[in-house]
Amino acid sequence: MEIVPDTSVIIDGRVSERVRSGEYAGATIVVPEAVVGELESQANSGRDTGWEGLRELETLVELADEETIDVEYVGDRAAESDIKRAGAGAIDAIIRDVAQDRDGKLFTSDLVQAEVAKAKGIDAEYVEPKGRDTDALAIESLFTDETMSVHLKAGAKPMAKRGDIGDMHYEVIREEEATETELKEWSHDVEETARASPEGFIEIDEIGMKIVQYRDYRIALARPPFADGWEITAVRPIVKTALEEYEHSEELKSRLLEKQRGMLVAGAPGAGKSTFAQAIAEFLVDNDNAVKTMERPRDLQVGPEITQYTALDGDMAATADSLLMVRPDYTIYDEVRKTEDFEVFADMRLAGVGMVGVVHATRAIDALQRLVGRVELGMIPQVVDTVVFIEAGAIETVYDVTTEVKVPEGLMEQDLARPVIMIRDFETGTPAYEIYTFNRQVVTVPLDGSESVDSGVDQLAEAEIKREVRSAAKGAVEVDVQGPNTAIVYVDSEDISHVIGRNGERIRQIEDQLGIDIDVRTLEDRPQNEQSQSETQEQGEIVTPEITTQHIIVPVEEERAGETVEVQANGEYLFTATVGRGGEVQVSRGSAIAEELERAIDRESMITIR
Repeated sequence: MEIVPDTSVIIDGRVSERVRSGEYAGATIVVPEAVVGELESQANSGRDTGWEGLRELETLVELADEETIDVEYVGDRAAESDIKRAGAGAIDAIIRDVAQDRDGKLFTSDLVQAEVAKAKGIDAEYVEPKGRDTDALAIESLFTDETMSVHLKAGAKPMAKRGDIGDMHYEVIREEEATETELKEWSHDVEETARASPEGFIEIDEIGMKIVQYRDYRIALARPPFADGWEITAVRPIVKTALEEYEHSEELKSRLLEKQRGMLVAGAPGAGKSTFAQAIAEFLVDNDNAVKTMERPRDLQVGPEITQYTALDGDMAATADSLLMVRPDYTIYDEVRKTEDFEVFADMRLAGVGMVGVVHATRAIDALQRLVGRVELGMIPQVVDTVVFIEAGAIETVYDVTTEVKVPEGLMEQDLARPVIMIRDFETGTPAYEIYTFNRQVVTVPLDGSESVDSGVDQLAEAEIKREVRSAAKGAVEVDVQGPNTAIVYVDSEDISHVIGRNGERIRQIEDQLGIDIDVRTLEDRPQNEQSQSETQEQGEIVTPEITTQHIIVPVEEERAGETVEVQANGEYLFTATVGRGGEVQVSRGSAIAEELERAIDRESMITIR
């Protein structure tokens, strides 16, 4: 009797099990080299299945030495292309060919493999995949009722975050250091439980990293070469809330049910954003709305009536295309982080789907500003009309977002009226911020007195005045903004006549264009002139980057084309670049440098070039 096992039963140890039971006693186990190649590839990738399969082959050789069975390796090794196409059945086809050529019995726990073999007239035996006890994970014993996450690393004391939302403490939970053997055993237990249980699945499976979802646990399994050692991080929600438990709940309920909305739920890590998003999802379902989620990984704790989608073939845009065919009333997008996430969120919202996005932010306005440059400015209120900021598990701020055509706060001339995004306190209706464009620059102006207006209109006015005056001045230019419609410009004495122009025509043009009265003086007349110049030399020239859909554009003087400049944020080095022929530095959106620069812009850091 010749038995041809495939990869599935080798990994499960089913062949040696049959031999020891006496069922395969005296049989010849014909192992295709394609199976060996697939197991070796899995082991090289750090997958436990590869190692388990190789151990089973070693066991079969030991049984052959005891003359219980014969073991024979046949066929050619699988090519790299075959291994890459294993999911499409390339390796299975090679194994079936071996069984057919040897007139042996194909032994498999792959139902599709068994059915295809029978359809081709091959003798095949199918056995159910080996299951296991899935009542609990070994690491669950490390959790208490108030434990949100457990952090395990080989060579370090086990740690956990415990407490209430907003009052978490990162503490040692065992004095004895965890060993690599323990981490390997725990990792194996997590993987096998997730595979065997209908309540678990492996979300991400890459070399050095696996993300597993089992019941309400999200577990990250890291190992070399991705990490510097074996590590397990297990997270679970410690509370599940209803929308009624939050402040403004009745108003938010009416708002959500009035029409399909675009809402951003913002907050710092661990603030309770996802918990609040889950409460919204449950409320919407209870009020006759079809709700889906978009998650990567899927870890929201929602009821079975809410289908949780992840990235289709690794692409959230493909998931969105599929969801538009399903046409849910609302979609919960957890988490919106990268440019592509914001673009997908906007596309879904503009297609008429109600959207609730979870965003990391330290202030409510920061969540909205992350849309700037990713979505056309005038479209932002159509994409997001509500911002909810969560802190310590409670609603801290709610903003209502609309568009008005008006003269922005701080500007005086009526002909400067333009579309302005108004951000108002949801409860009182008091304006909190304005966002608008001025000379192609996007500016966010705080109106509630909590922040200095100098971070908005004054900086913008200063930058624009410098830009215009430099076209007529050869030397240094300094600007002091005195108020919403007056400023003093200091230039070299020899540049005074060029800046003012004949009969004051040049400076009047600048005043008319910017809507501000300008007094031109020499640099010697500026108070604390020496200190200001030294600071300018040390910090560099203040610039206002422009964010477009594809680039972040840092303006530089056109005469500096070809020069190398250093870009800084609050005096901290960001990157070095060469000025383009148009007198600007362009950074492609999505790059690591662009992400760092965008974060600095979101924090309203002072961007300078040297």
